[in-house]
Amino acid sequence: MLNYLIKILDFVYKKKCYFCSSSYENTIMCQRCYDAIEELPLYPVLTINGIKIYSCCYYAKEMQKLIRGIKYHNQKELAFYQAKFMYEYFMKIVGESAKYTIVPVPLHKTRYKQRKYNHMELVAQELSKLSGWRVNTLLIERIKDTKPQYKLKKVEREENLKNAFKVYTDNYNLDNLLIIDDILTTGSTLREIITSLQKSGISKITCLTTTTVCGDAINIQ
Repeated sequence: MLNYLIKILDFVYKKKCYFCSSSYENTIMCQRCYDAIEELPLYPVLTINGIKIYSCCYYAKEMQKLIRGIKYHNQKELAFYQAKFMYEYFMKIVGESAKYTIVPVPLHKTRYKQRKYNHMELVAQELSKLSGWRVNTLLIERIKDTKPQYKLKKVEREENLKNAFKVYTDNYNLDNLLIIDDILTTGSTLREIITSLQKSGISKITCLTTTTVCGDAINIQ
């Protein structure tokens, strides 16, 4: 009887795709919309202080809506699809035998209180389930309440993020680190994190962002 009632409720309250509103698959992101996201080539879009930065796709269409849905509209279920896309892309580069510790870019505690969660921590947890890699949220702390980066010019972004992060080396276990973020623009956030880690003697770093607005691969030294 209980299973019958559950089936009725599932039918009545079918989930609609957040992107196309189809309820056929009873999921928040249907396969057709997921497959519509186009991968970028499997090479770094940026190199910062010798560290490779990979981005999975451009910040556009379905992925743009997905990221905004998680960050601003409490659509936490979408974190799985963001992580899945990142995982499938990155595995083509490093292979199934690769091992990393996942480090999501941290939010300042003030921003965390406002949003109630760090969207990249949600993605990191889903990525951990897919890969078997552990998540480390204790290695890097955002100690400066920075202004939103999208409102600033390149030079302002760099100044905004100067000394924004603190590294706790006691929480580092010599693993290869995979720093993850959602959007790569000028690379200022990752540059500051990479610089902070390298100053702390940590150099086994790779960065992976879900999306980018960059064109051809460039270097920042």
